[in-house]
Parts: sequence; structure tokens; C-alpha cells
Amino acid sequence: MWHNSYFVVPTVLLVAAVLYAAGTHQRVRHVARPQGLPGRGLPLLDTAFLAGGPGRVFDTALVRMHLSEQVVISRSNLVTLTGAKPYDAVDQAVHDAVGATGSRELGALRRMVMRSAAVQEIGDRLADRGLLRRPERMQRARTARRLLWLAMLDVVLFAGLALLLDDNDALHERPNLLIPGFLLLLGALGLATSTPAKGRITPAGQRQLSLMQGSTPWTPSSGVSPRLAGGAVLGALALGGLAVAGLENQQLEQAMTAAAAQDEAMRQAQASSSFFSSSSSSSSSSSWSSSSSSSSSSSSSCSSSGYSCSATDSGSTHHHSSCGSSHSSCGSSHSSCGSSCGSSCGGGCGGS
Repeated sequence: MWHNSYFVVPTVLLVAAVLYAAGTHQRVRHVARPQGLPGRGLPLLDTAFLAGGPGRVFDTALVRMHLSEQVVISRSNLVTLTGAKPYDAVDQAVHDAVGATGSRELGALRRMVMRSAAVQEIGDRLADRGLLRRPERMQRARTARRLLWLAMLDVVLFAGLALLLDDNDALHERPNLLIPGFLLLLGALGLATSTPAKGRITPAGQRQLSLMQGSTPWTPSSGVSPRLAGGAVLGALALGGLAVAGLENQQLEQAMTAAAAQDEAMRQAQASSSFFSSSSSSSSSSSWSSSSSSSSSSSSSCSSSGYSCSATDSGSTHHHSSCGSSHSSCGSSHSSCGSSCGSSCGGGCGGS
């Protein structure tokens, strides 16, 4: 017999889904130990990651290596090491990705370095400061909302079955449709209060980028070798991407822009191949890199507002995994804040 007690099942499912959606939404916004903004003193590669994601970090690091004559890039887009000592962990990641052969194709090198532990750690550091939202948490929040939608669909199906059986047996207790109506209202409230963040960059991250863009060109105070000229160029590249950096070497700029566009095309193809492609990644590195794989493409001139970027050059920092304290899994592998910079390349924050 189908009667009002039958709504116990959809009630339990929907309440659990609402609580899960609310919890995951809160974790996206939570910053364990919020810190003050570093003003214009954010390091070079941290700035590149915040403004454009892992792709922007690679572009900035490679141009820095080019200016310091650590690498040579041929007309065939082959990157060759000159034997100079790496300046930092990201430079070392470039050396490791090139390997023993001493040379590697630019596009392949870009993808490998973006997913390296050194680059992923930058994203973790920015997330710890409350400047970026963690992509694995954003992915869980999106999954929670899908589950909530499914729970609401279950309520509708159970109500329909109850009405159907009631029509076939009018002697039994009629189902009270106020119950599924209340449950649907509860589900709608859950959806309204767990609206996903528009991007990976938090409000604090947006304020940080605004401080650095300021009225005068930003020149990094750290992350650039004292022997290296071109700090203003690197600062413009980190904040605004290749389109606004004004590299003197047009061949290098065109090669890097083409590599970024190719990477973005590959990411879009992978995303369109499966509805659940955003959750297919198993490491935190894939999380940061897929969300912002195109953050430094030619459209990366949009430096500040992201989303990923899931922040975004590509539109959306944004992957899923353990990229935080446990970045040992990083590098197995979704911010992108450049062209559509509008969040995650991904934003909520400052503690929020």
C-alpha cells in the first residue's frame, strides 16, 4: 500500500543531499588560517598563478629562463637547455621535464610543467592564503548540487507513483501532496543557498590583483634573478599574459601563444568528451592545471578577474584531488584565468 509513510525514503535522501550541498559549499568558502594581503609584494610566479593559473606560470618561467639565457627556443618550437643552473623549483621542473635529451617540444613541455609538483604547490600556497579556491572542493560542491537535483527528481517520481497507485486503489489512504511539495521547496532552498562560486579567484584574490595592477606598472620584488633585466616585462606577463607583455622576440611570443592555444583546444576536447570529465582527474595537480590550462593563452590579456578560472584564460581555473597538504600526488594529472578572467581562473574570499 502506498501512503504518506512512503515519502520517508525521498525525505531522507533529500535532507541528506541538502546537508551535503551546504557542507561542501561552506568548505569551498572556508579558509583555515586567513592571512593579510601581501600588497604588491607577491612573488612573480605566485602572481602569475593567481592571475592566469598554471599555464601563466609556465609562460612566465620560460620567458624568464629565455631572458637569462637558460634556454634556447628554435624555429621548430624545440626548447633546449643551455646548462645554466635552475633559479627556483619551477625552473627545476622545466629541467626535469626536458630530461636527459636536453630538448623537448614546447607544447609537450608546457603540459608537463603545468602539472608538476612545483607549479601545483604555488596554487596550494595561494589557496592557503585565501586568494584561490581549491578546485577539488569546488568539484565536490558541484557534485553535491547534482546529487541534490537527483534527490528532488526522486521526490517527483515517488509522488507520481503514489498518485498512480492511489488512482488504482481508492480504498487506501490518499497521499498527502503537501509532503513532496514541502520537500521540493526545501530542495530549492538548498540549491539557492549553495550556488557555486563563479570562479576560482576569491574576493581577497581579486583585491590582491587590483592592488598589484594599480596605477603604476608592477615590477616583482622576488622571483627574478638580481642579474636579470626585464623585471617589468615579466611583471606585465605575470599579470596580463603574453598579449600585454610586449615581448621583443616575436617568434617566441607566437610559439608560446600557439602552444597555449593548442593546450586549450585539447582541454576543451577532453571536457566535451564526457559529462563527468571534470571529475575524472585523480590528483590535485590535474585539478589546478585543468581548471586553468589555458590561463596564459593569447587571450590571457585579461589579467585579473578570473575564474578558473574554474579563474580563467580558458575560462575556468579549474580538477580534483589532494593538492593541498599532500601534493605528493600532484603531477599526475582544472584555473584558467586569462581571457575570460572573470574566477576561480577561480574566486570567495579572504576567509570566506
